[in-house]
Amino acid sequence: MTWLAVCLLALAAFAMLALWLKAPRGGWTMLGATLLLGLAGYGVQGSPGQVGAPRIYAPQPDADPAFSIKARGLLDESDIPPNNQWIVIADAMTRNGQHADAAKVLLGALDDNPRNAQAWLALGNALVAHADGLLTPAALHAYDRAAQAAPKSPGPPYFLGLALAQSGRFAEARDLWSGLLARTPDKAPWREMLAEQLARLDLLIAAQARETTAR
Repeated sequence: MTWLAVCLLALAAFAMLALWLKAPRGGWTMLGATLLLGLAGYGVQGSPGQVGAPRIYAPQPDADPAFSIKARGLLDESDIPPNNQWIVIADAMTRNGQHADAAKVLLGALDDNPRNAQAWLALGNALVAHADGLLTPAALHAYDRAAQAAPKSPGPPYFLGLALAQSGRFAEARDLWSGLLARTPDKAPWREMLAEQLARLDLLIAAQARETTAR
């Protein structure tokens, strides 16, 4: 059916150019050849038989690029004091959307102290932001190092879960967040934020399941 619609559209375009816009009869052959070439290109590069499906977007925490900084402060339980000078500079760059530059600055903090959990966490966030929300291998490594440096901190699992969700890996993100929520004290300042993100993720998973069933 899609090919039929494409061919009809091409014929309509030819008729409009030849009859309505009165293209010279001598150019009809060239006009037809051009339309056929376009159809051939569509056949090679297009996917006319592929079923369309709207993309399911991951939960976006906040349009403010400084969200990760606010959330990181809320989740900060690291026993290792960060190198404030480097991280403050990197945070200022993050607020201005300079994520690649922020990552370079954070590498300086990690040169000074390779077990700086906050610097590893901030580096992971900067790398994810620089990749437009995708969890890259470099960002995953940064989150792993943050977790090794501060194994009891909720920051690494929270932000890793967020990056997984933004990358479309909803089930993995949910497992991580549900486990984190289960061990989060009732009065923890980040509990409400985590519960809200998990609820939003559950809605997305349910919507994705409905779309899959409807196909």
